[in-house]
Amino acid sequence: MNKQIQKILDNDKLIPELRDIATKVMDGKRITSDEGNLLFDKGSLSYLGVLANYIREKRHGNKTYFNRNFHIEPTNVCLYSCTFCSYSRLIKKRSDGWEYTMDEILDLVKKYDGEPVTEVHIVGGVLPQYDVTFYKELFEKIRAHRPDLHIKALTPVEYHYIFKKEKISYEEGMKIMVDAGLDSMPGGGAEIFDEKIRDEIAGGKCSSDQWLDIHRILHNLGKRSNATMLYGHVESFANRIDHLDRLRKLQDETKGFQTFIPLKFRNKENEMAHVPESNVIEDLRNYAISRIYLDNFDHIKAYWPMIGRDTAQLSLAFGVDDLDGTIDDTTKIYSMAGSEEQTPSLSTEELVKMIRAVNREPIERDTLYNVVTDFKDVVFEDDKHFKGYVSLPVVNN
Repeated sequence: MNKQIQKILDNDKLIPELRDIATKVMDGKRITSDEGNLLFDKGSLSYLGVLANYIREKRHGNKTYFNRNFHIEPTNVCLYSCTFCSYSRLIKKRSDGWEYTMDEILDLVKKYDGEPVTEVHIVGGVLPQYDVTFYKELFEKIRAHRPDLHIKALTPVEYHYIFKKEKISYEEGMKIMVDAGLDSMPGGGAEIFDEKIRDEIAGGKCSSDQWLDIHRILHNLGKRSNATMLYGHVESFANRIDHLDRLRKLQDETKGFQTFIPLKFRNKENEMAHVPESNVIEDLRNYAISRIYLDNFDHIKAYWPMIGRDTAQLSLAFGVDDLDGTIDDTTKIYSMAGSEEQTPSLSTEELVKMIRAVNREPIERDTLYNVVTDFKDVVFEDDKHFKGYVSLPVVNN
């Protein structure tokens, strides 16, 4: 038996219900929603960390994944007015935002010609000119220009709007996108699935069921996607477990989700500035409970630009096995909301060293988690703990 879990089980002050959950984790058994709620109510940080880290290391050992990616945000002008959003600008204030043309977006893609990036991540605001025809042509042109670049693009919020505007079904719309070159879908727009809370913070957007249905359709087309949850605002712990449970049920059905990313609410420059942000302890508890509850998800990701590098490093002991990517200062979504990372960009070398600093093994992956480079034995020129020097193919992008 794992020594740390055995130590938990030997603690005579541990309530029986938490002891039962620890035993389930050891035995690889699924916990119930009631038990998930109990973890939020009664689970200490150390208890949750031990269980989540056990699952993480059983699945991935010390491996910690990242990829070389860049983001394109076609616009931050949006028809919707989510109260938590610091990023978007309403149409009446569109002069404060940006609206890229097709050629401008393609120029951003071409900026990375010759660079070893493997993924372009495309999400943005919702506007009428960014319709089915626009994105179909965009994906086709990116695919023609750089066939090796994985296109991870748009959320169900965007797809719901453009398909409705085009008067086509989700099934027909997603088939058009996949045929045009869409490889996978990011996890954004999930916010929180409880409809009352969702209406309060993100009214007008696609419903929870619609969000899930679009992912289901993409999975049935043989493609993968990610999932998120916006936490730390006006939702309850029970709302979080309900959200995780709906994701777990869809994953049981389709097995199409790759990664779950908890997204921390940030309260700068938005209509919810009065709501205090969660602290680091609650962030780590949320990562750990997500890892324990989502037993059918392979990966839990900490989005380092959102929570900062220090918390991201800590999260690797609380169930997290992925830190996203190099980003290359190409996203403004969280810097505009007051995140620690105002210039979200790391070189590959910096990201590798950040992972190594907490005794984890950095693995560069592609979007589908195929290994691109195992950095276990790679030595950088200024590594003090290694003797000698070996050259790297590329350490900056």
